[in-house]
Amino acid sequence: MPRLTELVELTRHETEVGRIMQICNACRYCEGFCGVFPAMTRRIEFERGDIHFLANLCHNCGACLHACQYAPPHEFAVNVPQAMAQVRGETYQHYAWPAGFGALYRRNGMTVAVALAAGFALFLALAVWQGGSMWRAPNGGNFYAVFAHGWLVALFGAVFGWSVLALTIGVTRFWADSWRQLSDGSPRPQPGQSQALLAPAGEAAARALSLTYLDGGHGDGCPEADDRSTLWRRRWHHATFWGFMLCFASTSVATIYHYAFGWVAPYPLTSLPVLLGTVGGIGLVVGPLGLAWLSFQRHPAHGDQAQRPMDRAFLLLLLLISVTGLALMAWRDTSAMTALLVIHLGTVMALFATLPYGKFAHAPFRLAALFKHALERRLPDRLRLGSD
Repeated sequence: MPRLTELVELTRHETEVGRIMQICNACRYCEGFCGVFPAMTRRIEFERGDIHFLANLCHNCGACLHACQYAPPHEFAVNVPQAMAQVRGETYQHYAWPAGFGALYRRNGMTVAVALAAGFALFLALAVWQGGSMWRAPNGGNFYAVFAHGWLVALFGAVFGWSVLALTIGVTRFWADSWRQLSDGSPRPQPGQSQALLAPAGEAAARALSLTYLDGGHGDGCPEADDRSTLWRRRWHHATFWGFMLCFASTSVATIYHYAFGWVAPYPLTSLPVLLGTVGGIGLVVGPLGLAWLSFQRHPAHGDQAQRPMDRAFLLLLLLISVTGLALMAWRDTSAMTALLVIHLGTVMALFATLPYGKFAHAPFRLAALFKHALERRLPDRLRLGSD
């Protein structure tokens, strides 16, 4: 029985991706560059779900732009990285939860600034209220003498829980729209069939962790300022990601220490939470600095210029968190500890509050797209027009 297609009016950027994919589907020169082009060959028409899936599968490498014979100034004006980036911005807005918060993406720089100001003001007020001064006698690095442990758990738990909920709902809605069109109506594995989902989930995770599609399709990396390939964007991404994960591991280990063993902070400099946090903090300095440098070097035709402020605001937040965290560790037994703690916790709170409405959102959306692509590759292709 033929599938009835819901008619949805596409936006200007979605229409542009559909137009470009029609041209690319006829050309196929870039089929081996990344996952976008093999996924494209499974489709003849590109509906909204398909377009947003392909846009989030794109890693904005830029290699296809420099290989394309139809790129500007050709009259076809094919620019896959830019068109995909513009749709990704719409993905984050369209699937944001609550729906009205999608507007925060369009004013992300202002959103981050307001979140930072609110975070600083909150912890400054708490510090003055509880102790009366920002400069206190050294207390051996005891953060909980400044802010009670229960206060911190309640505040950060509530904000982080909200962000996780908002991201989960947004990605679930994105997945539902993509799932409807999976492999052009081919049989789909059901959620209860865990064996059918295990292998594609592993493949998606491996590709995400290794950043496979930032190799330019040939292993030499992506073009940045010109058509020369470099692997530095992958390296800076790895430094940022693993730095973030080590900091998360540090917090997790400290939580286990506190609740399972009753070992309360501050911990010695040679303890596992401090070592993990220090190495992770260094990664979160090196990675964002490298990515920011590449952002200013990158050719204007790569990606969406309108989203650069959002990208840089996210990198600035990560950099502020890591620098203030390392400074706090270095000077925790001085009178400057309270001031450093206020700044550090304010930046962390700003990050948590803006996680669903900023650059961080690209991570779960891309992982969902990688998972769908891995599923598709294991299903029958009715069109049989590609080689994946």
